[in-house]
Amino acid sequence: MPISVCVRVHHRLGPCPSPAALLALARVGFCAVVPTCFKTTTIVSVPKKPTVSCLNNYHPIALTSIIMKCFERLVMIHIKTQLPPSLDPLQFAYRSNRSTDDAISTTLHLALTHLDKKGTYVRMLFIDFSSAFNTIVPQHLIGKLSLLGLNTSLCNWILDFLTGRPQSVRIRSSTSNTTTLSIGAPQGSVLSPLLFTLLTHDCAVMHSSSHIIKFADDTTMVGLINKDNESAYREEVRELLSWCKVNNLYRNVDKTKEMVVDFRRARRDHSPLAINSSSVEIVKNIKFLGVHIAENLTWTLNTSSITKRAQQCLYFLQKLREAHLPSPILTTFYRGTVESILSSCIITWFGNCTAFDRKTLQRIMRTAEKIIGVSLPSITNIYITHCIRKATNIVKDPTHPSHELVTVLPSGR
Repeated sequence: MPISVCVRVHHRLGPCPSPAALLALARVGFCAVVPTCFKTTTIVSVPKKPTVSCLNNYHPIALTSIIMKCFERLVMIHIKTQLPPSLDPLQFAYRSNRSTDDAISTTLHLALTHLDKKGTYVRMLFIDFSSAFNTIVPQHLIGKLSLLGLNTSLCNWILDFLTGRPQSVRIRSSTSNTTTLSIGAPQGSVLSPLLFTLLTHDCAVMHSSSHIIKFADDTTMVGLINKDNESAYREEVRELLSWCKVNNLYRNVDKTKEMVVDFRRARRDHSPLAINSSSVEIVKNIKFLGVHIAENLTWTLNTSSITKRAQQCLYFLQKLREAHLPSPILTTFYRGTVESILSSCIITWFGNCTAFDRKTLQRIMRTAEKIIGVSLPSITNIYITHCIRKATNIVKDPTHPSHELVTVLPSGR
């Protein structure tokens, strides 16, 4: 572990950290050993849904040391500096100038470009892993990190960080006995999502007609089918499942879905995929990275969902107005809630919305204007601003998957 990382942590702790803290940091940085007190984790359960009906409706979150979180964040920066530029370009999580809208846009571009050809359709397999972080085998991960070029001391530190972790579960005022774990990565820690993306970097396709879009543990297989020949796509699915087995990842049967996009006039019924003797359900729409995508690639369902959420926030905006809060505070609340919802991944769906859907969204903004009493940018202006910003960032980034799709005007603008 470089000395510079320890120095940055020293500055983060303040000018006069305690001798015990300095000793612990020295041990962390120079010996590639994480003190047990920094690895101790308390698991608390957070409901996934407003209504809880079973234990699977809870999401386990690891509460770790605050000092350790600071150190993890600096280690994450150090890890990224050692990663090769040739890392999987279709992994969009935890990389600069990448976001969910890039993953969605890339998926839609692959599908729409293929569907322009005669006699084609697209199959999309949305894979959900069961407790993906909890099944990571540290020794297996370290082997992959070494192949990526991470130095030995850093790999040893990560191995010590993931193994020998005292863990207990707290429910209200009750706490379980402590158990020491040496498998998986703590959910809720800073490093775990990045480590998972590095674990899956070698999950690649063999055929040019298939693509794997990844955003952390969200994995989507896109199969571009020609003339009803699905052999390459089904082979890729088998290879992906074999890769998952080798890497100790297990599919959530109930949440893994498939969607078929077929615009042909003489379309036929498509046979479902069979995985481990169970058929994958073919759905007409799915929520992909926060955006509702329909099999006909229309956006009415997504617009309806956005409208409902934004209207709920308008209610609270009205309550704040009734409390006689000034316009600047109301505007801040609006931008952090209503506008944030309306502009989420807007570059992926707004351009193909119907005129009716656009008017529905614009009415929400006009209502917000009346409540706040100030002029607000229209939904179309927000869309244009986001598109210009995204295009500018893509042009400046030659490693972006969409870099070749954006051409600078002769004027340089």
